[in-house]
Amino acid sequence: MKKIEQRALVCRILALLLAAGLCLFLVRYFRSAGNWASSAFNRHLYDSAGQLATGTVLDRDGDVLSSIRNGKRTYYDGETVRKATLHAVGDLQGNIGTGALNAFADKLTGYSLLNGAFGAGRGGELYLTLDARYNYEAYQALNGHAGTVAVYNYKTGEILCMVSAPSYDPLHVPEDIETNDRWKGAYLNRFLSSVFTPGSVYKTVTLAAALENIPDLETRIWTCSGDVRVGEETVVCSGIHGEQDIGDAFANSCNAAFAQIAAELGADTLKRYTERAGLTSSYSVDDLPTARGSFSWESMTEGRLGWAGVGQDQDLVNPCALMVYMGAIANGGRAAEPYLILRTKNALGVPSLPHIPEKTGTLVDRSTAEKLADMMSANVEKTYGTRRFPNMDLCAKSGTAEVGEGQTPHAWFAGFLRNEDAPYAFVALVENGGSGNAVAGTVAGKVLDVIVNGY
Repeated sequence: MKKIEQRALVCRILALLLAAGLCLFLVRYFRSAGNWASSAFNRHLYDSAGQLATGTVLDRDGDVLSSIRNGKRTYYDGETVRKATLHAVGDLQGNIGTGALNAFADKLTGYSLLNGAFGAGRGGELYLTLDARYNYEAYQALNGHAGTVAVYNYKTGEILCMVSAPSYDPLHVPEDIETNDRWKGAYLNRFLSSVFTPGSVYKTVTLAAALENIPDLETRIWTCSGDVRVGEETVVCSGIHGEQDIGDAFANSCNAAFAQIAAELGADTLKRYTERAGLTSSYSVDDLPTARGSFSWESMTEGRLGWAGVGQDQDLVNPCALMVYMGAIANGGRAAEPYLILRTKNALGVPSLPHIPEKTGTLVDRSTAEKLADMMSANVEKTYGTRRFPNMDLCAKSGTAEVGEGQTPHAWFAGFLRNEDAPYAFVALVENGGSGNAVAGTVAGKVLDVIVNGY
């Protein structure tokens, strides 16, 4: 009798383990079946060269960016558009992880839980939120420099432009791509997967913290003589700005003023506002994770804190996270989370459900966001010039980020439009480009001009 009870107990344990295993499998099946079905090991969907042999990638207007023609995968007819959309569409070898051919292969096969990959010979249609023309203009504006340009709708989350350079023609891969420094980082989507020293674009965070924590901030006067001693460090400014209030200090991008403000705020406060701004978080862009920014706040000396407060020291930010923060300032403290897939159709022609916009948490208080927006608008009027940005209610901050002795600084320009019919946030980064305003501001202006004015 005792043996029967023991055997029954063993059977019950085995049955529970089997049920638990089945439940785990079902959970993984519902989450990952599309990836399993669209794996490169599935020779029904991939050709002998390992290339996805089904599905069509289109931009938001229906322009075909990649499709199957005569049994082979091909791309848009124009070479520059192929380069400009490479990091969104993907390459034939699968080296670009953020490309649709790799990251969204399940959508391109037309896979569904009900029908599996039935009809995969025809494939599905994947419409990206991108506009190929905007990508073309952004790639042209970078003019051969490494960097990234992106624009998104901070109310809906649609990414309208996402360019990363260097890029190359996926139909004619350079033979020296692995050895020539010209192509260094060509497989990397700089917008989603990289971090960079921010320089003065980070002053938007320092300013937000100051507005909320320094009671007499807006009545104070700072004197800039070209540099300032903060702790054991001499923080050098880009000019001699003389006496200035906080608005002028921000428009002048005065390192002397902002280094002193950072030291007064302290590391704990700046850390809190940096994290709240989302600059150390990772966003999920249709399950593509963005790189996390990093800042070194532990054991921070007063001098280093002064440099960190102006976006130097060991500060590193991800361009996508910075763009979303710009969108939050524009939108009263919260912005739509960015996404790339506009809609899909499976192999049977059944369309996907409409995308439901998701918002970030509160990245900045509403009243602070309104003040920041007005001060960023004043930057354009006082420093950058409104004539460069016709028909735009533009709010922006430039950055010239020092990246090492003997190297030309990175050029940044980030901000947003307050136009009712153009609620767009943007970021432009030109690696080793020089002046943020002159270089990155010109790049951003060319792209925004096409988007807003259609030129």
